[in-house]
Amino acid sequence: MLAHWFLAALHLLAFALGFWAVLTRGTAFSRLAAGTGDARSVLLADNIWGVSALILLVTGVMRAFGGYEKGADYYLHQPLFNLKMTLFVLILLIELAPMITLIKWRIAKARGAALGTGRCKLFARISHVEALLLILMVIAATGMARGVTFG
Repeated sequence: MLAHWFLAALHLLAFALGFWAVLTRGTAFSRLAAGTGDARSVLLADNIWGVSALILLVTGVMRAFGGYEKGADYYLHQPLFNLKMTLFVLILLIELAPMITLIKWRIAKARGAALGTGRCKLFARISHVEALLLILMVIAATGMARGVTFG
């Protein structure tokens, strides 16, 4: 019982941290695009976003398929779970461009090279869309927790 509670709490805290981090990253990208920010702020927020996403993934898999919650059969046949996973995959897909760029930034920074900041406005918008998708995931999760079904 304590493990169930701990995993649920960790999962929810990762949502909150991820939401804050991706919003902060978006704001840092916007500031960098405007010439008032620095890449370090973007990279720090991105690190936190990445860690929270990893925690979400691990705790989510454990809760859904590790015998800690209702079981895989319940989740795989729950429309709100399918919506939540669709939103998660959408976040992963739109995260690819910023993730690849930020990996390149980290490599360039280590080499002392200039960073390509031309797509910062786009990445700020992507970050803010990801924050919205996280909110929608939480709405789907709370519906699942309340036993909301369709059909």
